[in-house]
Amino acid sequence: MGESRSRSNTGKPRAERKGRSGPRRVAIYLRVSTLNGQTTENQRRELEQVAQRSGWEIVEVFEDAGISGPKGREGRPAFDDLLKAAARREIDLVAAWSVDRLGRSLQDSVGFLAEIRGFGCDLYLHQQAVDTTTLGGKALFQMMGVFAEFERGIIRERVMAGLARAREQGRIGGRPRVGDNVVKAVLKNLAEGTGILTTARNCKVGTSVVQRIKTEYTRDIRP
Repeated sequence: MGESRSRSNTGKPRAERKGRSGPRRVAIYLRVSTLNGQTTENQRRELEQVAQRSGWEIVEVFEDAGISGPKGREGRPAFDDLLKAAARREIDLVAAWSVDRLGRSLQDSVGFLAEIRGFGCDLYLHQQAVDTTTLGGKALFQMMGVFAEFERGIIRERVMAGLARAREQGRIGGRPRVGDNVVKAVLKNLAEGTGILTTARNCKVGTSVVQRIKTEYTRDIRP
């Protein structure tokens, strides 16, 4: 079972930091997918060194250990706490080891940035050398937004082509072993750019069912 932790590095009440001038308040987010010999220590050490060199104040460390990226906010407690801290204006910047620590797709990453930017918070990604407090970092994430839209378009085209192919063959369903109405609902959600987790929730099926349907109807389709 995964573990989630959040801890303050300063010991100061959070209220004391609101509205004050001084070093940029940074929250570090750490995640590994499994606990089989993997730890977040390397991620943390590198990010702490960056914070020290940059003169940032680490006010909180949020850690999801043994929790996979495809899980949504509700499946990653520390990630949820991080977003709540941003919403309360307790942090100025989120620092993560890599973009794939935040999610498994460009859509996830761009959506996360849009949410925290709405709270006046920026993002630093160590592996990609992205810092949205800089003009270059802002421009790069704008480009990522363009590619995320492109990604949604490709998924939609593949789903629609797969559905058309299935209709030509006179079948809806097959390997997923669920009702035709469920298959149609899942494909409709995917075609609209909805993520796997939200699609599963909307259609009241497991994420594995959504993934099987997506694979079944797009496996022979190329963008």
